[in-house]
Amino acid sequence: MAVMLRELRGLARETAVYGLSTVLGRLLNFLLTPLYSHLLEPSDNGAMQSTYAFIAFLTVIYGLGLDTAYLRFGKKDGKPDESAFGAAFLTVLGSSLTASLLIILAAAPIARLAGLPAEMADLVRYGAAILAVDAAMLLPYAELRGSHRAGAYAGIKLVGIAMNVVLAFVFVRTMGLGLRGVFLANLIASISTLAMLSPVILSRLAAPSRERLREMLAFGVPLVFAGMGSMIVQVANRPILAKAAGLAEAGIFGTCYKLGIGMMLLVGMFDQAWKPFILERAGREDAGALIARVLTYFGALSAWAFLAIALFIEPLVTAPLFAGKPLIHESFWSGLPVVPVVTLAYLFNGLYFIMLAPLMLDKRTGAVSAATWAGALTNLLLNALLIPRYGMMGAAWATLAAFAAMAASVWALGRSSRPVHYEWRRLAILAGWTAALWWPSSSVGLPARALLLAAYPAGLLLSGFLGADELAELRSLLSAKRA
Repeated sequence: MAVMLRELRGLARETAVYGLSTVLGRLLNFLLTPLYSHLLEPSDNGAMQSTYAFIAFLTVIYGLGLDTAYLRFGKKDGKPDESAFGAAFLTVLGSSLTASLLIILAAAPIARLAGLPAEMADLVRYGAAILAVDAAMLLPYAELRGSHRAGAYAGIKLVGIAMNVVLAFVFVRTMGLGLRGVFLANLIASISTLAMLSPVILSRLAAPSRERLREMLAFGVPLVFAGMGSMIVQVANRPILAKAAGLAEAGIFGTCYKLGIGMMLLVGMFDQAWKPFILERAGREDAGALIARVLTYFGALSAWAFLAIALFIEPLVTAPLFAGKPLIHESFWSGLPVVPVVTLAYLFNGLYFIMLAPLMLDKRTGAVSAATWAGALTNLLLNALLIPRYGMMGAAWATLAAFAAMAASVWALGRSSRPVHYEWRRLAILAGWTAALWWPSSSVGLPARALLLAAYPAGLLLSGFLGADELAELRSLLSAKRA
């Protein structure tokens, strides 16, 4: 047990290391959310959210799964296979340019189909151009990852994101270009990032191999199907909400959805460390016990993070802390009730990543795809049923149900080949104690909320949640910190 606890402490350290560039990038992107809430109308924010939802979904299709396939088949005899890179890169580039050209030519009818006013057809054209450029970056980024050039990968990513933030501020805040300035900034930043990646492209580009391309497509295209399901869960609510309740409602929802960034970052950082951690221990007899214990500890930490966000997001957002202005413009405050629900949805997304481990260890990619589409279909069905009646809250609950369905699906599918004995009693204590602290929070002030948050770990200690070995390890850790 002591060995396992030390390994889990190592996982926590790896989570922080691997997630650093992701955290910085997403935080830089998050800086645009307050800016847009103060400078753009809710309806303009809704148009932006809907357009970017389509961009995110189509990016999965544009890549054809070849970036992931290149990581799997991009080397021959331990060395980079330039013919594989040439085949993947030129295929993605050619198909992306063709698809984007067709979208640009049909921008007006596509805008109407997406629920955008006719005068916003330019957003579709900008989006098509961004899609083509971003698709061209997938393979060079994959090459950097495959060759373990993490510094270059993270550096280029962060420079591109920072450039987008700066240009968006200049175009929207200083030059007053409004919604078009948002997309123009993104396009220029994407083109600049592709230019930074050009040395990687030129160093690996060679005559394409048809044989390698067929091999990579056979591996990558099925991943597109799974990726489409995952993206539906994440972004389908914006265009559905825009169509059913209007662009303003979608803009308010999308802006407040992003306020769940704390849990999103926690889950993203954890996932980057968790996958290599558990795959390296695939052959161990105690892999199942390790998965179960990680789920318990992740649940304990993420439930505390959920409480912190749910208890304090409203006073944080509405207080005039930033040069006398609130973080988010008051025209968006009606969407704040969705934040705890979205945060809880991301918590279930983290549980899904952990429960996915048995399927990953047994290489059951078909089951992973099935679980993803269980969430996607749940999301689409509940969005269609709940949004007309409950608006943005219906969209938030549909997202939570979708992530919960994905977690339940991988748990059920994983039991058939590698049953894991999860610590359900301890998880029930976590769920009950978290709910008991969250329930009265809306009717009490800030001092009482702080006490509720502080009561969370105290209640776990008093309830017997931690075993004797865990308490001993915790005391040892605290003693080492004091020393």
